[in-house]
Amino acid sequence: MTQKNIESALQENRRFPPSEEFAARARLRGPEVEAMRRHAATDHVGFWGELARRSLHWHRPFTVTLDDSTAPNYRWFPDGELNVSWNCLDAHLAKQGDKTAIFFEGEAGDVRRISYRELHAEVCRLANGLKQLGIGRGDRVVIYMPMVPEAVIAMQACARIGAVHSVVFGGFSYNSIRDRIEDAGARVVITADGGRRGGGIVELKAAVDKALDGACPTIEKVIVLHRCGAPVTMRPGRDIWWRDLTENLLSESEPVWVDAEHPLFILYTSGSTGKPKGVQHSSAGYLLNARLTTEWVFDLRDDDVFWCTADIGWVTGHTYIAYGPLAAGATIIMYEGTPMVPDAGRFWRICQDHSVTIFYTAPTAIRSLMKLGDAIPAKYDLSKLRLLGSVGEPINPEAWMWYHRVIGGGRCPIVDTWWQTETGAIMIAPLPGVTITKPGSCTQPLPGIDAIIVDDHGEPVTRPDAGGYLVIRKPWPGMLRTIWGDNARYLAAYWERFHNRYYVAGDSAHRDADGFFWIMGRIDDVLKVSGHRLGTMEIESALVANPRVAEAAVVGKPDEIKGESVFAFVVLRGPRPTGDTSALVKELRNWVGEQLGPIAKPDNIRFADNLPKTRSGKIMRRLLRAIAADQAITQDISTLENPAIVDQLRGIETLAKPAKREAVKQTPARKKPAAKKKPAKKKRPAAQLARPKPRKAAPKKKSRRKSAARSAARGKGKGKGKGKGKSRGKGKRR
Repeated sequence: MTQKNIESALQENRRFPPSEEFAARARLRGPEVEAMRRHAATDHVGFWGELARRSLHWHRPFTVTLDDSTAPNYRWFPDGELNVSWNCLDAHLAKQGDKTAIFFEGEAGDVRRISYRELHAEVCRLANGLKQLGIGRGDRVVIYMPMVPEAVIAMQACARIGAVHSVVFGGFSYNSIRDRIEDAGARVVITADGGRRGGGIVELKAAVDKALDGACPTIEKVIVLHRCGAPVTMRPGRDIWWRDLTENLLSESEPVWVDAEHPLFILYTSGSTGKPKGVQHSSAGYLLNARLTTEWVFDLRDDDVFWCTADIGWVTGHTYIAYGPLAAGATIIMYEGTPMVPDAGRFWRICQDHSVTIFYTAPTAIRSLMKLGDAIPAKYDLSKLRLLGSVGEPINPEAWMWYHRVIGGGRCPIVDTWWQTETGAIMIAPLPGVTITKPGSCTQPLPGIDAIIVDDHGEPVTRPDAGGYLVIRKPWPGMLRTIWGDNARYLAAYWERFHNRYYVAGDSAHRDADGFFWIMGRIDDVLKVSGHRLGTMEIESALVANPRVAEAAVVGKPDEIKGESVFAFVVLRGPRPTGDTSALVKELRNWVGEQLGPIAKPDNIRFADNLPKTRSGKIMRRLLRAIAADQAITQDISTLENPAIVDQLRGIETLAKPAKREAVKQTPARKKPAAKKKPAKKKRPAAQLARPKPRKAAPKKKSRRKSAARSAARGKGKGKGKGKGKSRGKGKRR
């Protein structure tokens, strides 16, 4: 941004105040929010200290709220002790132990209900099993699971014993698993035989076996959940079935009390070079922001049924499935599969059948479902919904309006949230009983979050609609602590740009005359066209506002004259056009020119059946930049929903047939009709198992815990410390 601020041409004037009925019942009211903002502005540290004392259960109360002696490696509540699992489970047993914690629905239609008491028991059994394997405080555990309740149980069990978990998205390749295991120095992998997704079975254990083949010497045990009945190879001495490990263990497990700064988890996110970096989050600070934002932003009530559709492999699944709602005592939904199985009504059927009241999903999912029209959601009773949320990339105004009109029936507030893997929890969002919303704007920072927009020199941008870097001026409890094993990279990625004065989010934004924030995309995605700096999100929003267009992604292409030209990939509401598309291209170029001005007209428009997305719904923009520039594709595309789409995006006319996945093999789900095709059966070695051993009669109870001396000694090893700024994070909007 050496020449000028980023320009904003998007004009959006529609406003939606909270209804009187919603505001009257809201958890937070206007005067209370204003008082919170004043408190945070005048006593930032005291504001967070008061909330931490009130919202978390402490084994040893803290006396120091913020230690900034090694800033920007901040430490919150450093002399306090707690346990995250105790806060999420034990804290609720006395008053609401029988309340439903998780409603689970598998892609095949199987349904489970798990109460807080039952969840606590299962977490304790697995915690005892991990302790029996010698896992304790500071040890790292990699979790590579489908979207089933056992994934949350595994995370909570690690937190209970002070182990540090690192969840790997179940669609990542074996190379990605290997990289994360080796970087974290993990001792155990928890996985499943497979997971049902997209009508098939993703063979997770097979991917783990491939990752460990000749690598990952720190791995001692692989715990395998029997989920799909997929045949797997069990290596004697290393692999153990989940049930065999836990079935005879006690349903109580004393929590390990850890320092507030003890690492809770490492979550790997892509860096600008494509090399993953391990974002490390603390225990107390992370949990505080996770719980508060769940209560504030989603206006949480005791009778709500909360569904965040994210996978637990992403930070959204950590914060708004595994930790925030459970700390707040909420009932959550977990769904194993995709929104298109068996048909495009699956999301809305789940909302209807489980009486979902709060629905939180990604703009990519909203746009994909919007493309299919209004008739599908109209088949379902969505009257229980009272609040909608958006997370991920910025939501364009037309998708926001469809979400509001069709899914929310015009009555549900929409909370468009901005945050990142690194921030730990929502940072900028409406408070639904208080904030007027505008389609496409994440509105205003939450109380206690000091967000501003600065120019290339770090000076505040004050002119309305002028853009710049989105930065945070003051630390907050839920922020990342470092990058695992690479604090220098943490400093370089998030702080050095403005000499440690601000946390640099890596996003560009502008603020309108009302002080509302509008995210314009990643700084890396800002286009430099003939001396103008344009945000990609605004061009995408202009394209999607055309009635013909369902989705669009815009990237820059090097141009000798203009510096960069605008290259748009477009998905239409109807079939993809073939042959001569020049008239349609001209129509869309002129449309954008009318919406934003001639400078924003796309120079190239390419039509495709779909945009390239990971199976979590995230658009692979680095891939699109490579395609636009006609460069070789060097990034890992194993998580691409349909790898065959790449040729189509390149402009090669092909039928997009499913391509074979190299790393995570997906096989058709088994059907009940008998005809099994089996080759002549060879005698299998003892290591080959298709299912866990049958249950045995319960033997005598085993010892609950190891000696205190051994547990204490384990916490002193290298890399198992308490995250004092050197323990082991620039991410995208989550």
